[in-house]
Amino acid sequence: MSERKTAPGGVTGGPTGTADRSMPEARAASAALPQPALEIASGYAFGGPALELGALLWDGVCLPDAQVRIPLPMLNRHGLVAGATGTGKTKTLQLVAEQLSAQGVPVFLADIKGDVSGISAPGGRNEKVQARAAEVHQEWVATGFPAEFYALGGIGHGIPVRATVTSFGPVLLAKVLQLNQTQEQSLGLIFHYADQKGLELVDLKDLRAVVAFLTSDEGKAELKNIGGLSTATAGVILRSLTAFEAQGMADFFGEPEFDTAELLRTASDGRGMVSVLELAAVQDRPQLFSTFLMWLLADLFHDLPEVGDADKPKLVFFFDEAHLLFHGASKAFLDSITQTVRLIRSKGVGVFFVTQTPKDVPADVLAQLGNRVQHALRAFTPDDQKALKATVKTFPDSAYDLEELLTGLGTGEAVVTVLSEKGAPTPVAATRLRAPESLMGPVEAGTLDAAVKASPLYGRYAQAVDRESAYEKLSSLSSPSSRGAKGPDEMADEVKAPARKPKDDPSVVEQVVGSGVFKSLARSLGTQIGREITRSLFGTARRRR
Repeated sequence: MSERKTAPGGVTGGPTGTADRSMPEARAASAALPQPALEIASGYAFGGPALELGALLWDGVCLPDAQVRIPLPMLNRHGLVAGATGTGKTKTLQLVAEQLSAQGVPVFLADIKGDVSGISAPGGRNEKVQARAAEVHQEWVATGFPAEFYALGGIGHGIPVRATVTSFGPVLLAKVLQLNQTQEQSLGLIFHYADQKGLELVDLKDLRAVVAFLTSDEGKAELKNIGGLSTATAGVILRSLTAFEAQGMADFFGEPEFDTAELLRTASDGRGMVSVLELAAVQDRPQLFSTFLMWLLADLFHDLPEVGDADKPKLVFFFDEAHLLFHGASKAFLDSITQTVRLIRSKGVGVFFVTQTPKDVPADVLAQLGNRVQHALRAFTPDDQKALKATVKTFPDSAYDLEELLTGLGTGEAVVTVLSEKGAPTPVAATRLRAPESLMGPVEAGTLDAAVKASPLYGRYAQAVDRESAYEKLSSLSSPSSRGAKGPDEMADEVKAPARKPKDDPSVVEQVVGSGVFKSLARSLGTQIGREITRSLFGTARRRR
């Protein structure tokens, strides 16, 4: 890999860029700018470390002495990268990810189309790259960045990323299964029952086993005591699980479960690791991959300590095709997303949503996204016109005619506004973006496979493990040998339904924990001393020992 030059304050760039000049030289260059451009440029003259996006565009002319930048500490204030298909959103992600890695910040990229793996390899110098670098005063050096490659459930070339059903939780699973509100609440009760009994839900067969038990003759009494779970609702959940497995989804759930702390690593040379999750093989299952990405984020939220304002983020997470996450989501689900995005900033994690227009993102979430990179929009239909007007309204007042500008931007150009070092929005700046220095396209499959197998994480996650969990425990409990230890009268007493309760009866949770079948199962399954499950905003869980 080629070495990069680093300017004072940690800003990467070459000797001809504004970031690499002394302050007097930069001021002298800026003084020659038109007055409106000078006012815009002054809004991006940050003193601390920053990422270089490109050069200011004014009146159709590129002004390389006016550099548009994002302060590094503001990357955990979240952001939005939007634009029509083919306008350069992926290259923008690559450009930002490269510079974050160079600054020692780990990055997570969701690779929907399978073309982000090139970030690990040096780019190729060609006429287009040279022309762009010259236009924006970028010293372009072909550079590859440290990367790990992952794939959901091992479907693809990467290291398998799996989650247990228990940690995935009922809220996210209900969205994947497309359950209604009543069915989602019932699923939550089933999870609660399994949590309390120490029935580990590792994979989907464990969940089916618990649901089947609760609909069996032995478990029907339990159904009546956990808030009104009906046999019909349990049947819907079972059918949804069966259909889900028939689509090949079972591989995503199991062990070894992926530890999201792996996403926070740095390479031996101090650069941030770029974690690339390959999703091309599952792009026809959008609800699954978008919800799985939310699990990764929710799990990080659950585990990370509060850090407040930091000099640089712990991780920047790029959420591609973000509209898929919000499509068909319940209000409770959207509320949880909003709260997670709002609170995870203080844990040092920045989240960038990547989609076509800002209106794809709910208003409460959009309000949390302080950094905006808006590529070109098309206005061919009445709906396109509405989307254009809605997008313009999301920007601060500017010196540009944004409706005209947004429809006339070329590939690799964008309208930018970010948060300054003081947290205030910068002036809106039309920007010609820099060229990524890594390969703009996928690496060869053989190269990718070799990189995956050479990873120290491969031996930890590659081989699936099927240990004893709810399915095996319930199967052994219902076997003739286990039932023979009790007489018929004792078995009948244990499954007998409780009498009608008065108003001061115990709560639903107390009923479940105190019921006969619960006590019988607890004796058979053994004491779960020192183990508890706590659930976060999304119902995700980590078992603490």
